[in-house]
Amino acid sequence: MPELPDVVVYCDALNERIAGEPLVRVRIVNPFVLRTVDPPLSAIENHRVVDVRRLGKRIVMAFDGDLFLVIHLMVAGRFRWLTSEQKPPGRITLALLDFPKGTLALTEAGTKRRASLHVVRGAEALREFDMGGLEVLGADFASFAARLRAENHTLKRALTDPHILSGIGNAYSDEILHRAKLSPIAHTRKLDDAQIQRLLDATNAVLAEWTQRLRSEADGAFPEKVTAFRPQMTVHGKFREPCPVCGTPVQRIVYADNECNYCPRCQTGGVVLADRALSRLLHKSWPREV
Repeated sequence: MPELPDVVVYCDALNERIAGEPLVRVRIVNPFVLRTVDPPLSAIENHRVVDVRRLGKRIVMAFDGDLFLVIHLMVAGRFRWLTSEQKPPGRITLALLDFPKGTLALTEAGTKRRASLHVVRGAEALREFDMGGLEVLGADFASFAARLRAENHTLKRALTDPHILSGIGNAYSDEILHRAKLSPIAHTRKLDDAQIQRLLDATNAVLAEWTQRLRSEADGAFPEKVTAFRPQMTVHGKFREPCPVCGTPVQRIVYADNECNYCPRCQTGGVVLADRALSRLLHKSWPREV
């Protein structure tokens, strides 16, 4: 799922191309993507884009007339910017937004249709999409610590819960925890102030560095390769590859549709955390330490 750095770069690219421009036409290719009926989708046609901004992991197109188009890409949703000579992708296209300078295609790979469009009127209706998570960039220690300690969760869950922190998902939470040298299963209420400060510093650094890196990679072009797995990442998606800090093979915990990647030497004191599937398979042969 595109997270804060990816969404920010998408917003940058869209503002460069459509801010101040009227939306000429909206074409829904897959009707499942549209989740609202009032106001109708046609209400935003011929209105000018005032701004494109991030709301958590969502992208909000603000139009004159106090109208908003809220887009959630979910796991496999992506944008493509098409010129008049380019045809939209085949079966993966969900919707097409035509502007004077080009067409924005909303696509979604795979068979599950999770990406969504909502049209709402007014700031009050838009606030319903705000999950309430703290915007970490620029947050002070007291605010950050209060959010973490409000309930007792594992750090992995706390970082990825949009009601606690905004814009962070599976990929960047792995990178943040590795940078902070903290275990993904450490509990938030057991962290001391120094550990929380380390986590806050790591969160700000990782998100800022990756936002800048993705901006540099795009170099003014529309971002095409938005993915949760990048070769420059330290632990996310690096199972069994050496940790770039200590050389220990990266380990993982698989759960539901996600996995958590970590370095056992840098983050868990040499302890290999139990993975539900592999632990059952290996039983007593499951390694407890590096």
